[in-house]
Amino acid sequence: MKVRKVVDLDIPGLGKKIKEARLSDRRSLAEICRQIPMSAMNWYKIEAEDTKALPIETLRRIEEVLNVDLKVSLDD
Repeated sequence: MKVRKVVDLDIPGLGKKIKEARLSDRRSLAEICRQIPMSAMNWYKIEAEDTKALPIETLRRIEEVLNVDLKVSLDD
């Protein structure tokens, strides 16, 4: 049996950190988005922090593709 725990954390400036990591990468946004996968429009919403909630799996994939650690922990 599974027990589900849902945790929402407010991480101010996370979108800015993601944008900085993307800008320091030599690949185009289109190429980065293909590797995630996600649309460029969704990516821009994440950078602008216009997304209601970013799934942790997506955040980890962004970190993996950009080869960065954004220091987000869901540990209690």
